[in-house]
Amino acid sequence: MPCRSPAASARPSPPSPACGSSSPTRRRLEPRALAALSRDEALADAARGRDLYQALVDRGVVDTRDHAKVGMLGALYGGTAGESGRVLPRLARAYPVAMGAVEAAARAGERRERVRTWLGRASPLPPRWRDDERGVRQARAWGRFTRNFVVQGTAAEWALAWMAGVRRAIRDVEGAALVCFLHDEVIVQAPAERAEEVAEAVREAAALAGRTLFGGFPIEFPVQARVARDWSEGKG
Repeated sequence: MPCRSPAASARPSPPSPACGSSSPTRRRLEPRALAALSRDEALADAARGRDLYQALVDRGVVDTRDHAKVGMLGALYGGTAGESGRVLPRLARAYPVAMGAVEAAARAGERRERVRTWLGRASPLPPRWRDDERGVRQARAWGRFTRNFVVQGTAAEWALAWMAGVRRAIRDVEGAALVCFLHDEVIVQAPAERAEEVAEAVREAAALAGRTLFGGFPIEFPVQARVARDWSEGKG
């Protein structure tokens, strides 16, 4: 079944006539990783059990879901121009802890300092740049990299823990296997008669990965499972 974080789907393993698939809806992994690594409980609460972008609209942080998406991408990638630049101050007022964490990572990168993910992986050593206008641009570009590194790296750590949990959960299910992983999606194949069991195992592994990495911090990584007869249905 392919699974995306938070989502999953599956296909049957031959000669099984059907397959179990769990497919997560796109619930935004990176903003959840940001909430967890920064310990921003307000952002974690906004993400709890719902579409995070819509939650920002419902709470009056931004006007539209598109604004929420653009603003969050700006926070993660350092977008300061256009619509992103107009939305970011609203996110900073609503979630100062999370926004402060990525800003601090960006400033550290500009100072040629290394930053670390939640589990301590360090960013690469930065290149050297001149103390001139071009050097200023290079420093800012490296700051955008380090801003994103702490979030994407932490999200990757959660995904690795999730995959380990999935492998452990399905190891005694004959015919079940984790066959593919891409970014925030896994493909797990399983016998049709055990598809729902495996789908639930994928959900539970996501929750366990969150607890393993972030302890009692109240962040959710929801996975909506979908059972399908083949991979194309699972992606539907």
